[in-house]
Amino acid sequence: MMNIKTLNEFILDKQHEFPYASGDLTRLLNDIGIASKIINREVRKAGLVNILGAAGTENIQGEDQQKLDVYADNQFINAFKYGGQVCAIASEENDDFLAFDNEPSKHGKYVVTFDPLDGSSNIDVNVSIGTIFSIYRRVSTDGPAQLEDFLQKGSEQIAAGYVVYGPSTMLVYTTGKGVNGFTLDPSIGVYCLSHPNMKMPDDGRLYSFNEGNYNTYSKGLQKYCDWVKEEDKSTGRPYSCRYIASMVADIHRNLIKGGVFCYPATAGSPNGKLRLLYECNPMAFIVEQAGGVATTGNQRIMDIQPTSLHQRVPVIMGSKNMVNKVLEFTQQYG
Repeated sequence: MMNIKTLNEFILDKQHEFPYASGDLTRLLNDIGIASKIINREVRKAGLVNILGAAGTENIQGEDQQKLDVYADNQFINAFKYGGQVCAIASEENDDFLAFDNEPSKHGKYVVTFDPLDGSSNIDVNVSIGTIFSIYRRVSTDGPAQLEDFLQKGSEQIAAGYVVYGPSTMLVYTTGKGVNGFTLDPSIGVYCLSHPNMKMPDDGRLYSFNEGNYNTYSKGLQKYCDWVKEEDKSTGRPYSCRYIASMVADIHRNLIKGGVFCYPATAGSPNGKLRLLYECNPMAFIVEQAGGVATTGNQRIMDIQPTSLHQRVPVIMGSKNMVNKVLEFTQQYG
């Protein structure tokens, strides 16, 4: 009989690695697992009920909110609000952070930032989507949470992860002690350890760029996109372009197979498009813990001091040697 380790068992086993552990982080990670299973249930039946399509509202970025976006946002807010470990949350879908005023949550030790449904433009066409989350220790004193609790560098994260809702549902997370992946067994409703100690290959042959924006890229990125298409047996070129338009799905694939993901600054989005707090910091934490590199092209993503909740930054992250090759071109050509 196979020795199957569940997410709950794994989290409890690892609790001893944190000298300050009191069980709160363990319960918080379990709450995230439960909320993701509820969302997974709705994703699986999305074509059968009236939760596909736009909700008729826009989020703070001016993007149409999908009905499933709003549902997922509410599920995570409820999970955090009544768990007692989180004093406040910030979500990509909401203008401002939400400080909880109920007992015992208002005294919680943690704040959470999250993107409830990454890649939501793919919902209506049945392509992989995901959830991204990031956990910080609050820095304000006891009482209502403050903006300063969220404007912390990514290097201050104590845990981060994502859930990918694809052919199978996987939860991948790190607490700074490596990266582990768990696959949901739908027959028993339990996440089981399936990808222990995940390591991103140093090299790969996949690049995840939206080349529809090629003409608005910097010269260095254009040169890189030209280079990957050249034939060269010694480097395995030409590479294969794989771009899903869901950061979770693209990074998850590259984490397993090796590759580089890039969403740079463009003429239309001079600061990049992806959000530092909800997408870039948590994914950078995972990528680095798996042995990869995560940068804006000019600095390490997790060294950026946030200045606003919905700050955007350019992103280049993935396999170490592939990211470094992109940086060679941007440094040479600008």
